Amino acid sequence: MTNAQVRMARAAVNWTVRDLAEAAGVHRNTISNIEVGRYAGDPSTLALIEKALRKAGVDFIDENGGGPGVRLRKPSKTLKRS
Repeated sequence: MTNAQVRMARAAVNWTVRDLAEAAGVHRNTISNIEVGRYAGDPSTLALIEKALRKAGVDFIDENGGGPGVRLRKPSKTLKRS
């Protein structure tokens, strides 16, 4: 997960830095510093951030020739029972 992916994912779910920090259980300065590249983040912090964003519906796309990215999952359809 790159700093750009964190920014893109947060924008995709329309979260503020504070929203992501609360969802991940980290300080908002940590999010800001990761997003601007001042801090790479330790593995446990990055895992918390990724978990929160995945729970919000974000899929992370690995480098595939076009660069890493993110996308939102389609909402799951619920079956209506009569």
